[in-house]
Amino acid sequence: MNLHQFRFVQEAVRRNLNLTEAAKALHTSQPGISKAILELEEELGIDIFARYGKRLKRVTEPGEQVLRSIEIVMREVANLKRIGEEFSKQDAGTLSIATTHTQARYFLPGPVAQLRKRYPKVQVVLHQGVPEQVARMLLDDVAEIGLATEALSAHKDLITLPCHEWQHVLVVPAGHPLAAVERPTLEQLAAHTLVLYHPTVTGRTRIDQAFERARLEPVVALEAIDSDVIKTYVRLGLGVGIVTELAMKSEPADADLAWRPLGHLFGTNVTRVAFKRGAYLRQFVYAFTELLSPRLSATLVARALAGQGSDYQL
Repeated sequence: MNLHQFRFVQEAVRRNLNLTEAAKALHTSQPGISKAILELEEELGIDIFARYGKRLKRVTEPGEQVLRSIEIVMREVANLKRIGEEFSKQDAGTLSIATTHTQARYFLPGPVAQLRKRYPKVQVVLHQGVPEQVARMLLDDVAEIGLATEALSAHKDLITLPCHEWQHVLVVPAGHPLAAVERPTLEQLAAHTLVLYHPTVTGRTRIDQAFERARLEPVVALEAIDSDVIKTYVRLGLGVGIVTELAMKSEPADADLAWRPLGHLFGTNVTRVAFKRGAYLRQFVYAFTELLSPRLSATLVARALAGQGSDYQL
């Protein structure tokens, strides 16, 4: 057995058992992947996949155990590569970050700029997506650190730590009647058409739950994953918006908009930083976590990765 076979099995599962798509992703041939998987099954003496003709239909019960072992092997191979990079290049390399648009646009610029100043030979790669995609990028080793408000803590193979707290805010044109209201109520919000985040991102669940508890059914004109998109449509008069406070603080271009805190209605949200369980982190990754939050010290992150707790109070 060899690493190529393990990689082929992994990719086949990631591509929903479509060997043609797996071959494209790995830049190889479909017959080559099929042959390699069959050879691995023959060597192990079990079927990893159940088949219908030549097509893979599902992962078998012993196949599930094989997949878990392959995940461990491939994770440690990735760790070996990082260890090599760590000791051959102490201050250089690539830091891949998976995060949502809001974190990339409003929270990360400062820490990334500071990291580049401290480690000028480190290249930063940002991968943006919704929270579930952020989690998947960490699990698939596309990124080694992730930031999001939802989804991350739901995955047992990820270690997550709280990074920072934030609240939602109301955003309206400067002359809007709600701009004069210091503490808007749910009833006042529900009286207007709303422009909101998509249900999968940026604390939207809290907003829906608050209206549901109050037995209010607001009209939603538009849903988006991008705070800037929401602000654009608020300017066009499509409705009143609800965004993260990160999107409104220190934004000179938003002088034509007014915003009011809504923490009293929807509570506070916690953005979490995540790593794949068992991952080996290079020194500049630890340095970056401390730039995200002084509480995320190298010692704390190392302890969390070692299974010695994964939380603390903000």
